[in-house]
Amino acid sequence: MATFLHRLGLASVRHRLGVTVAWIVVLLAAAVGASTMSGRTMNTFEIPGQESTTALTLIEERFGSTANGATAQVVLQAPGTAKITAPETAGQVAKIVAELEKLPGVANATNPLDPASPFVSADQRAAYSTVTYSVQAPDITDTQREALLDVVADARAAGLTVEVTGEAAQAITEVGGSAEVIGVIIALLVLTITYGSLVAAGMNLITAVVGVGIGALGITTLTGFVDLQSTTPILAVMLGLAVGIDYALFIVTRFRQELLRGHTTADAAAMAVGTAGSAVVTAGATVVIALAGLAIAGIPFLTEMGLAAAATIVVAVLVAVTLVPAVLGFIGVRALPHRARQQLAQRPAAETNDPAATPQADRGFYTSWARTVTRRRWTSLLAAVLALGVIAVPVFSMRTTLVQAPADGSTQANATQILSDRFGAGLTGPLLVLVDGEGAATRAAAVAQQAPALTGVALAAPPQVTADGSAALVTIIPTSGPSSQETIDLVHALREKFGTTDGARVYVTGSTAVSVDVSQKLNDAMPVYLGLVVGLALVLLVLVFRSILVPVGGVIGFLLTIGASLGATTAVFQWGWLKDIVQAETTGPLLSLSPIIVIGILFGLAMDYQVFLVSRMHENHAHGARPRDAIITGFRQAAPVVLAAACIMFAVFGGFIPQGDAILKPIAFALALGIVFDAFIIRMIAMPAALALLGRAAWWLPRWLRWLPAFDVEGAALTRATSTTTSSASAADVQAVDRPELATKAN
Repeated sequence: MATFLHRLGLASVRHRLGVTVAWIVVLLAAAVGASTMSGRTMNTFEIPGQESTTALTLIEERFGSTANGATAQVVLQAPGTAKITAPETAGQVAKIVAELEKLPGVANATNPLDPASPFVSADQRAAYSTVTYSVQAPDITDTQREALLDVVADARAAGLTVEVTGEAAQAITEVGGSAEVIGVIIALLVLTITYGSLVAAGMNLITAVVGVGIGALGITTLTGFVDLQSTTPILAVMLGLAVGIDYALFIVTRFRQELLRGHTTADAAAMAVGTAGSAVVTAGATVVIALAGLAIAGIPFLTEMGLAAAATIVVAVLVAVTLVPAVLGFIGVRALPHRARQQLAQRPAAETNDPAATPQADRGFYTSWARTVTRRRWTSLLAAVLALGVIAVPVFSMRTTLVQAPADGSTQANATQILSDRFGAGLTGPLLVLVDGEGAATRAAAVAQQAPALTGVALAAPPQVTADGSAALVTIIPTSGPSSQETIDLVHALREKFGTTDGARVYVTGSTAVSVDVSQKLNDAMPVYLGLVVGLALVLLVLVFRSILVPVGGVIGFLLTIGASLGATTAVFQWGWLKDIVQAETTGPLLSLSPIIVIGILFGLAMDYQVFLVSRMHENHAHGARPRDAIITGFRQAAPVVLAAACIMFAVFGGFIPQGDAILKPIAFALALGIVFDAFIIRMIAMPAALALLGRAAWWLPRWLRWLPAFDVEGAALTRATSTTTSSASAADVQAVDRPELATKAN
């Protein structure tokens, strides 16, 4: 692979104009596709084949499309101690309902003061109107949603407290905003400090933006053909931007090292792609496999999210091994700081052509750090494991749901609070019992009569029966909120009591039941997926390092990272610890798909850092260095780049936390902390300490496994082959090719 990538990098430099133009054309084509063929995204999560999802489809078939149309609850509360049923307020309520019925897209709006079907609280202080649209939530336009909010705002002028909640009032998450800008600015700052060159930093950032732009625009175009979740494009942007910057960072760093060794721009770029590019391709493939592996859960929307994010990673890798060397061909030695360019121009040819002539200082922060960690290896290892273990404790109480509480202070939160206070918490998450088949009316009447006897049922409404009597619908109001364990238990109790009888089939559905089904499916898939990624990590690391103990240590480190990341996220977003620091708008159970997404992404990134860091240690050991010396030297060579990459990843993920979408915020928080835990604690402390403890045994491979192929991710063989054929051109000649004016000044 290293040889192929070397040739690819060399070809990209030689044909740099064509390669650059080709990528720009692809970017423009993706932009045109996104602007002309993009479609809707969804905020709903359903799994085909589940009881709740099947029932929703049957309800639409039996009762018409409006039965499954998006709804909003407009809550009205009288001021002070007044009653909503008083004559002076009843007229205002009727006027508001009349305006709601005239809204664009609305099929009907219930009158809460209608004696036939009142929706008034027991103390007559509040009432609510259910506004039903003729389409589902993803099809409601921004204009229709704004019209609803305008009516609510105008109604407050009459003196009533008027709030609205429900899926019809929830805006679809959009890509773009300050989150991405914050991450990009911090990434540029880190790159500038790392490179000491604004030219190199800007080039790195631009190539990454091109890659993530193509990926995000391509996904946006895909929405015109496939219904994707609204978080899918954002997740792809967040991940693609982070890895795109990091992959370019690894290649540019190696390019600069090769320039300092006396290679021409073309040779340096080719060598960078052949060496660091090999690690980039290996790391990218790992992330892609982990994301594509989300399909193992058997959940379509999760599979789509994983494949979309994986596609963005593929684009990032392709950009790194083609566009990055092409642009490096344009900037040449300007990728180096000014002082380094001057020193290179004055260095004798014999010195520049000798790889050993680029001295790595035996002293410095990274060398001192590695020596301290490896000398106090037991203390370092135990401290790292203990710290992450303590942070991981809250993960054992983590709860998940699809029913996310609205942001504190929002109209949705205010409406939910009034409904809970005046009508009971269960009204915000009603359960629908569909009875389908012969004798549906009779069976539904029995359900409505028997259901109140179950624990957790506050009310069972009279059945709604179709004209032909083939189906009936019973609405059941729980006594508890939609995300509580009591309501989850009630869903199972209803299915157990009514779902096993002969005759008409009984289904339990509604948004709460859908959440229960999806969460259960994800919880069942979690151990299988975790086993998949752990097994993949073991196989990958065994092939890369031809060792048993190093892969085992890497997997244990990954598990500690996952535990600490999810534990901290649980403490902040579920328990509410330090929630103001991250501007958490509400607390409660995490989104059901958060843990499995975090595991998939962090697995790939953790393996990235493991490969980039430990491979340098392994390379030094293979060249004859003693175990501890190999660890220190490899750490000194790789740690600065790994830490810079981690800082960039943290900046990109962290940029989505303060003002991020409520669904994406906990995921971004978990990923940002996961990067910190993995890069700064596992890779910088635990891994060097563990390798020092193992000594030579770290690189031991049983005889019966020595037939395994060797993955030369650092391109060591390529380095040895090219080092014997390096041109003996003088430093001035090198600069004359790369940048004539620099050679002239040197002379």
